[in-house]
Amino acid sequence: MPHSHSLPRSVTTITPQRLSFAGGGTDLPDFYREYGGAVVSTTIDKYIYVTVKRHSHLFNETYRLSYSKTEHVNSLDEIENDVARECLRLVHVDPPLFIATAADLPASSGLGSSSSFAVGLLYALHTLRGENVSVGQLAEEASHVEIEMLGHPIGKQDQYAAAFGGLNYITFTSNGRVHLDPLWLPNGGADALFRNSMLFWTGMQREAEDILHEQRAMISTTADTLMKMREMAAECRDALLVLHEDLRRFGTIVDVGWWAKRSLASKISSSQIDDCYARAREAGALGGKIAGAGGGGFLYLIVPTDAQERVRAALPDMVDVPVKYEPRGVRLLSVV
Repeated sequence: MPHSHSLPRSVTTITPQRLSFAGGGTDLPDFYREYGGAVVSTTIDKYIYVTVKRHSHLFNETYRLSYSKTEHVNSLDEIENDVARECLRLVHVDPPLFIATAADLPASSGLGSSSSFAVGLLYALHTLRGENVSVGQLAEEASHVEIEMLGHPIGKQDQYAAAFGGLNYITFTSNGRVHLDPLWLPNGGADALFRNSMLFWTGMQREAEDILHEQRAMISTTADTLMKMREMAAECRDALLVLHEDLRRFGTIVDVGWWAKRSLASKISSSQIDDCYARAREAGALGGKIAGAGGGGFLYLIVPTDAQERVRAALPDMVDVPVKYEPRGVRLLSVV
């Protein structure tokens, strides 16, 4: 490690959030270790910002954290933010430290914000230590923090999406290896994808853990459905590659995947979500899904441009959030 006098005093990272189109749930270790998994996802122009700076001893505290709440604590074990605490345990930086995070969108909304935070924080900590790390290492370390150290019932797709960025077909092998294949869509396909996409905020924030615990517990009975969803990810990849010719094919695959996903746990959908989705479909949406684990958060829809005003009118109680393609993953905003 470089001498302390040459190390940065403050680092800020920016990490994108992600939308998953197909295969969600097959990235859970309980499934892919036996059957293998696959997902298709993309990062979007909505971000998590993390700043870590060396804190003055004059504040008489070892750690200060600022996020949706503020923490002033004198030991690592006292930190309530579990992801921050375990990232600090994994990548040690001598305290005192100040950590602040901000987001473009609400937390617990199905866009992978927790994993984006973990990736961004780990990158900042490594940079404060004077270390150059690969995005692959950041993805694995974030997965280790969330799945192994914290025991969260999640998969590995979010960490890889946040670290690498872009539109990807990601496969998970039984030995735990992750393969990421970037998808380059011809004829301006990525721009076309987002021109024909709509993202609506349901207003319902939810904790995904209960849904994911149930989903994980049911894998022995839902394995056949998950295997079909794994194959659907490959179909989704192929449909995206001809999106400029056939938008409806992509919409149909996402729609079929949503109906399959609803069967994986009891609270993935609700009568309110089902009603909103039905109204959107009637107004011209070709397909869609609740982002992430389900239960609330964001409703993603594939909508031809000429039907988008009708879909907005059909969902008057939801906020339409414009979203664009982000080809980049985690990166440094500033190093001082």
